[in-house]
Amino acid sequence: MKSYTEEHFNKEYYQKFYKDGRTSVITQAQMTARANLIAAYAKHVDCPVRSILDVGCGVGLLRVPLMRALPKARYTGVEFSAYLCKKYGWMRGNIINLKLKKPADLLVCYDVMQYLDDSSAARALSNFSKICRGILYFSALTRLDWKENADKSRTDQAVFMRSAQWYRTRLKKNFRSVGAGFWIYRAAPLITWEMETAS
Repeated sequence: MKSYTEEHFNKEYYQKFYKDGRTSVITQAQMTARANLIAAYAKHVDCPVRSILDVGCGVGLLRVPLMRALPKARYTGVEFSAYLCKKYGWMRGNIINLKLKKPADLLVCYDVMQYLDDSSAARALSNFSKICRGILYFSALTRLDWKENADKSRTDQAVFMRSAQWYRTRLKKNFRSVGAGFWIYRAAPLITWEMETAS
């Protein structure tokens, strides 16, 4: 199976997983809490966030709470879906080869990578070091999540299931893990205390 084409991410997909309360995978309240966590961590490690890059931003549930929590930052939503770009005005792009004039201070990639095959996902993870020079917030559905954590009635199961270790092995080449989905670009001058850093 190859990575999904943009036809998969159409109006019906977003209606089912984001707009319909009976089948949506996440709520605005949950995403607001996530945005507040991301902003709080950036402030905790004293990272001056002037630019936020939200790749695979979907319907934009993180945009308003992130902008509220980090008012000095410029938010850029990037989407592969032509439908969403037309509807919300997001920047059209592919995470595999996305290029920026200047890397973002904060990169958010939430529940995107499982839609890419192994080769494409590996290239996208490698590209993170070119588009982020500060904090990365990353999450993707894993095999263990599907088995133990996901609500299978609301989660898209037509994805590439990989282990968390598969992602971590590739991310740690350019980023250091600090836990709870946060990674710091290795050359970023951000201090984290040993007991606040993932082993």
